[in-house]
Amino acid sequence: MRIILGINMGKERLLPDIIFESSWEVCNKVGGIYTVLSTRAKTLQDAMRDRIFFIGPDCWHEKPSPFFIVDDSLMAEWREQAATDGLHFKVGRWDIPGNPIAILVEFEQYYEHKNEIYASLWEHYQVDSLHAYGDYDEASMFSYAAALVVESYYNYYLCEEDKVIYHGNEWMTGLGLLYINHRLPQIATLFTTHATSIGRSISGNNKPLYDYLFAYNGDQMAEELNMQSKHSIEKQTAHNVDCFTTVSDITANECKELLDRPVDCVLPNGFENNFVPKGAQFTQKRRAARRRLLDVANALMGTDLGDDTLIVSTSGRYEFRNKGVDVYIEAMNRLLRDKELSKTVLAFIEVPGWVGDPRSDLVSRLNSGKKYDTPLEVPMLTHWLHNMTHDNVLGMLKYLNMKNLPEDKVKLIFLPCYLTGDDGVINMTYYDLILGNDMCIYPSYYEPWGYTPLEAIAFKVPCVTTDLAGFGLWVNKALGHNGEIEDGVKVIHRTDYNYSEVADGIKEIVSEFSNMSDEDIKKCRKNADALSKKALWSKFIEYYYDAYDIALRNAIKRNENK
Repeated sequence: MRIILGINMGKERLLPDIIFESSWEVCNKVGGIYTVLSTRAKTLQDAMRDRIFFIGPDCWHEKPSPFFIVDDSLMAEWREQAATDGLHFKVGRWDIPGNPIAILVEFEQYYEHKNEIYASLWEHYQVDSLHAYGDYDEASMFSYAAALVVESYYNYYLCEEDKVIYHGNEWMTGLGLLYINHRLPQIATLFTTHATSIGRSISGNNKPLYDYLFAYNGDQMAEELNMQSKHSIEKQTAHNVDCFTTVSDITANECKELLDRPVDCVLPNGFENNFVPKGAQFTQKRRAARRRLLDVANALMGTDLGDDTLIVSTSGRYEFRNKGVDVYIEAMNRLLRDKELSKTVLAFIEVPGWVGDPRSDLVSRLNSGKKYDTPLEVPMLTHWLHNMTHDNVLGMLKYLNMKNLPEDKVKLIFLPCYLTGDDGVINMTYYDLILGNDMCIYPSYYEPWGYTPLEAIAFKVPCVTTDLAGFGLWVNKALGHNGEIEDGVKVIHRTDYNYSEVADGIKEIVSEFSNMSDEDIKKCRKNADALSKKALWSKFIEYYYDAYDIALRNAIKRNENK
């Protein structure tokens, strides 16, 4: 991975004394950014103990948060002063490795002032908030409240000699970044977009993104797709911060074309593997995961699949096209007719849908401990859905006439819930369950980075990804050639228009894997593990230090020129 520009070659790097980092996903486990921040936190905490403050939304109010531990001993005098100034927030520690200080802010009181706040944003930065809808107001009021907390802390504890950085993640933190930029210019601002709002919208609306990227006008597309306000705050933030970053080279190109601003550097997403079990515990957990997956499949379909079954899966957010769920199903359908396939394949789709209740008939079978030779109704679904007739996965299975018949050598099961250990059927966490796979498949069309394949190889599970995923591009660079399954990661070439070739490619890889010797598979798993260690935060944190240096130096220049 390369830094695109801005490294001060031959100069000593400037490092911050204090970092404030804000995100909607601080202590709020709703997406991939939670993984980025929560796994990186320990590395930063080790380097600058209690001098990094994570700021997130107070989504729980009076209820206890499962991710946050209140600590009333922290900064008590400042909190008392801030409360008299009308700021409402909690201070404590994020319950993750490193236990960094976290501040959860209340923001609802600012809704009544949003018109004045948006007017000021237009006056100073020409951000268009007139077309706001959905989560725009919520995110903006959170971002505003977070910036007020940073301003209060700075005025109470710090001065111009302190090197301070305010780091915001995604467009949701843009308003706060611009507020700090305007009100406290001595604070260096750093903005990371993990995926541009307009790029995600273009691809999510089934428009070709990559072949036409050079020709798209971001402002024009935002108007066409009713994304003006999110695009506007994101673009103006990118243009006005001291350091603009993203997570991969592929998204860097997207930023340049759609936001009209090249990034200053790329910050690839690292990983911590300290929770990956070792030795005998790893073997034991892998065996338990396989047993559970096979038990659920057999109870659902009335089959007797054994441990020689090839278990594969895909997972992630329910973005049917962007995450490649559609091409994954198509590949499994084509695999049904592959004469080279030497094992029965049990394929799972682990994406959270509009889930209803766990299937009581399935739970009853599992609890009985008996074997069954007849399938349940809808033998490809573990939990009932609220939208059974309009679900994309079930609709495609019906269209392809995939029914998990006894004679089918490929069985596909939709597991449409968050795997938190209490779903009522699997009752295992995602990280405990991923161990049971022989291979994971993530044929993404739009994937700025891609944590799921990185997580897979950290658990020694070979995987398939694409070169439209930032992680896939990184794999090719790290290996010095296009990744093959023998390397632990197969990187498939994907474009706007080669859906069918990708489906065939996945089919052939799974078929090839089914014929590999135990020794060859062992090598694949070993190589996957070795590759994952190149993506640890201990390696990738250096890119952040470069970004901090860029932000601090640009802030100094900006203030000198005033």
